[in-house]
Amino acid sequence: MEKILAQLERIEKEALKSIKEAQDEKVLEELKIKYLGRKGKVTACLRQIGQLPKDMRAKIGKEGNEVKERIQDAISQRSKIFSERAVVTETKIDITLPGRRPYHYGTLHPITQCLKEICDIFLRLGFDTVEGPDVEFDYYNFEALNIPPDHPARDMHDTFYVNPQVVLRTHTSSIQIRVMEKVHPPIKVISAGAVYRRDADISHTPMFHQVEGLLVEKDISFAHLKGILTFFMQQMFGDDVKVRFRPSYFPFTEPSAEMDIRCVMCNGKGCRICGHTGWLEILGCGMVHPEVFKRVNYDPEIYTGLAFGMGVERIAMLKYEIDDIRLFFENHLKFLRQF
Repeated sequence: MEKILAQLERIEKEALKSIKEAQDEKVLEELKIKYLGRKGKVTACLRQIGQLPKDMRAKIGKEGNEVKERIQDAISQRSKIFSERAVVTETKIDITLPGRRPYHYGTLHPITQCLKEICDIFLRLGFDTVEGPDVEFDYYNFEALNIPPDHPARDMHDTFYVNPQVVLRTHTSSIQIRVMEKVHPPIKVISAGAVYRRDADISHTPMFHQVEGLLVEKDISFAHLKGILTFFMQQMFGDDVKVRFRPSYFPFTEPSAEMDIRCVMCNGKGCRICGHTGWLEILGCGMVHPEVFKRVNYDPEIYTGLAFGMGVERIAMLKYEIDDIRLFFENHLKFLRQF
């Protein structure tokens, strides 16, 4: 009997010490099995009761049950401490800890990045930036740019009309008229912003962005225009970019030209993007038409000017090698995160 009581006492001390040192619920569960399980130490010790006289069995059984209860209480108390710690960990904010940085960072949209780069290049050339309304009078969008109501060039623009006198601007050239009405030469400005045309396919969207440039001064020639635009293309696409100018027609410039660059997709070898010609149309340009000057009371015998206009999406597609303009506006994160 004394031997069994001594064993129970030793097992209880050992169990209580182990429970106090336990660091998590998993360890507690292992200790419960070790001491109170069917094959646990307390159970094994109590199996010896059958070897004792009947008058001693009750006392040993009572002591064994009390040892079990004390071990079980110790396990329950330790488990409660772990539960309270878990609640505190989940709800308490430690303001001394460093902040968690987001996995993904926000960035400027590729169109915004490209527009900023375009404007920065012209700012280095001394151009100022100007803005104007998206909803524009027909006069500024067409008539003042030598495009009267019956002019066939209006069919090129697929215009959104608010009413017969008001349109969603089809180009940012309308801003140039507003500037020339208020300012006398010399003028050196670029106008950038959204424009609107009724067109939608793999290379066109109903809303897109343009940058238009205007330089008006005495003795401005087509050589100045070629020099400015060649420098711009070298800054945008690299010093080795090849460019060419082709005769074209715009109602508000004379002479007019289209500027092409060697295809950046195939390096001039010919591909689907460039129509197997090795060249890509990049912008329109020309010398300001005398009729436009007359609208703003500039003397075309004294002043000459150059003008150019480019689509930002077209530039971005070539710079980033994107073959579908619609990707810019579909908000797919996998696409946008590349930029």
